[in-house]
Amino acid sequence: MKSNRRQFIKTAGAGLIGVGITPAFGEISQFFNPYDIAAFQRVTPESQGVSSQSIRQFITAANESGISWHSFMLLRHGKVVAEGWWKPFESRNVHTLFSLSKSFTSTAIGLLVKEGKLDIHSKVISFFPNDLPANISDNLKEMSVRSMLTMNTGHGADTMPKMRASQDSWVKTYLAQPVEYAPGTHFLYNTGNTYMLGAVLNKVTGQTLEEYLRPRLFEPLGFSGYDWEVSPQGLNTAGYGLRIRTEDIAKLGQMYLQKGKWNGSTILTESWVDEATSKQTESQVNNGDWSQGYGYQFWRCTHNFYRGDGAYGQFCIVMPEHDAVLAVTGQSQDMQKSMNIIWDHLPTGMQTGALPQNKPEQEALKKELAGLVLPVAKGMTSSSSTAKYDKKKWTIDANDLKVQSLQFAFSKKGVVLTAMAGDKTTRLEYGWESWVTSPGRDPYVFMGKDMLPMPSRIAGTATWVDDRTLQLNTRFVEAIFGDRLTCAFDGEKLNVTFLNSVAETARTKTPDSRKPLTGSM
Repeated sequence: MKSNRRQFIKTAGAGLIGVGITPAFGEISQFFNPYDIAAFQRVTPESQGVSSQSIRQFITAANESGISWHSFMLLRHGKVVAEGWWKPFESRNVHTLFSLSKSFTSTAIGLLVKEGKLDIHSKVISFFPNDLPANISDNLKEMSVRSMLTMNTGHGADTMPKMRASQDSWVKTYLAQPVEYAPGTHFLYNTGNTYMLGAVLNKVTGQTLEEYLRPRLFEPLGFSGYDWEVSPQGLNTAGYGLRIRTEDIAKLGQMYLQKGKWNGSTILTESWVDEATSKQTESQVNNGDWSQGYGYQFWRCTHNFYRGDGAYGQFCIVMPEHDAVLAVTGQSQDMQKSMNIIWDHLPTGMQTGALPQNKPEQEALKKELAGLVLPVAKGMTSSSSTAKYDKKKWTIDANDLKVQSLQFAFSKKGVVLTAMAGDKTTRLEYGWESWVTSPGRDPYVFMGKDMLPMPSRIAGTATWVDDRTLQLNTRFVEAIFGDRLTCAFDGEKLNVTFLNSVAETARTKTPDSRKPLTGSM
């Protein structure tokens, strides 16, 4: 059976995160000031042998791609040569990593090995004697920690959907799944394997991944404001659910590029870095950058690069031959297309030595980076309906979202939408054809099953499509997805329809699962 990485992304977007379990997050880390001094020196691209023009060409291609890019940071020789956030995304915000979280779990296992607390050839069943099924298959007996690291456990299907849907513990549910192939003979991308790595760490140390990594990785590298989703049993989800800043993604890549070293200290052993990032197994046949081989929760790339990656285009790309690291966040409907844009423009702009300073190109690049913004819908910023419906309360008919009432407050700056749903009140701000971001992590009462329900700051824009139709566009700037509300006013009646960004950008168009809201004044 071929394990298709792109199919997993599709599953993660529309199924894995929508099985009815509300994500739980631990406390936000406050060990460092969220606005601390940046870790890396900022320099001109040419001083590090990178062409400003090549970076500008990358930005142009990114903007023309139809992909929603959220941020990027390019390091050369350990220094930032270019960085940018497409507004409303900002450098201070954390961003969900999806499966890029796996590379952090792999790092934790490497730390256990460094400390002499774990042999990756240990059998998985040895850690969980009280969670084993009545009948232990020969394949399950042979499964090792290394099998989980390399996605060679022998499963025929990803175990995570079954684990999330189970009323039993995730560990017990995992161990109960059939193991169709001998471990080491069959590659299958299985997020359940990564969760089990975190569970092994918990058995060895008594700590969660976040607790264990805090003094060993997060604090030494200066992470701040991060959080990590947990399972019903209180363990970090391991294979997904970590949220960190773009610069922190770059820090992980730079530490690996430096063979485990950071500021003179040894975080990981060089031997572990080499093992984790080299080809340990065949991966997916004829699937572009997913067919280059797999290490320990890292993918090999074309061009002899390697990467950690997460659904919808969360990348930590390490380019050893160029002494470069690229961190990327976004919502891409085609991750191979995203990587092709990167390969076509950034490595080709890198030279061995410094390049002559190019002030015009540098100034043009600086301007482009400062002006990055996600597209906003354009229509009208005023309507004759404004006076009639300003601050009027709409009583909403019974609906699946449990929304009871809506109120629109109009001003020269934009729209404030207040929604009541049970005991929750959402107050959302929308700028007229410009992004306005909430100061805190507000609840979002219109959350659909295709959208990841994690706490996030919310940004919005507004425009009048016509004199009686208001369009409100939303982005979750600490998550990934967005939403579009089309509010049609008709006398004393209101109709609100939805289109989330998963459905909107999917290559195979699917309707939004939420039914329209109807109401009256």
